[in-house]
Amino acid sequence: MDSTRQNPQFRPGTQPGPLAKLAAFVLSAAFMVLAFMFSLVALAVVAVLGVALGGWLWWKTRAMRKQMQQMREAAQQMGGEQPVRSDQVIEGEFIREVPPDQRLG
Repeated sequence: MDSTRQNPQFRPGTQPGPLAKLAAFVLSAAFMVLAFMFSLVALAVVAVLGVALGGWLWWKTRAMRKQMQQMREAAQQMGGEQPVRSDQVIEGEFIREVPPDQRLG
């Protein structure tokens, strides 16, 4: 393509005009505002999902927490303190005897 036929506005090394600078500034500001709004919505969705998941987990484990509390209270009534854990391992075997009427086969 002939260099004399090119538009002088788009030649390399030329500065953009004031209208192009204004358009670039407005579009950049609009993009930044949209990105900020999207991040706020995404953060709100993540927060709501986190609270919902935490509530569901709390609700599903309520029976286990109640049972643990009852065990803790029973241990305090029996001996005052909870038993000390020992690192001693006891190995062994056992045989379970089943009455003849309950046997398989």
